[in-house]
Amino acid sequence: MIRFQRIGRTNDPAFRIVLIEKERAAKAGGINELLGTYNPRSKALTLNEERVTYWISKGAQPTGSIHNLLINKGVIQGKKINVLQKHTPQVKEVEAGAAAAPVAAAVPAAETPIAEELPTEAEVVAEAIPEEVPAETPAA
Repeated sequence: MIRFQRIGRTNDPAFRIVLIEKERAAKAGGINELLGTYNPRSKALTLNEERVTYWISKGAQPTGSIHNLLINKGVIQGKKINVLQKHTPQVKEVEAGAAAAPVAAAVPAAETPIAEELPTEAEVVAEAIPEEVPAETPAA
């Protein structure tokens, strides 16, 4: 992979553009080749364009940020990649509860059950208790 390797002090980032195996961490070192440097504050870029195109032709894949940087500098052609994370809007519970209330009120009156059609509490209790209780047989 062609990727950034962060160098520089705290709150003053600077990056090396390195060729490194995909499984390796960029901070761990062990780079295969140093291809350039980039300072995002001053936008200073030093790049060995010949080596970058060589490694891409051999199958090295640049990260999204490197890909966009190479397109800006005219090293490669193509469309930029969206490297920002997708933003999913979060629904607030207040809005969800407010949205559910009008839906319940919108039910026509003909579809709502009428109190006369529902069984009374006495009928429900009477159905639950059996009329005849079998006599228990004495235990031997």
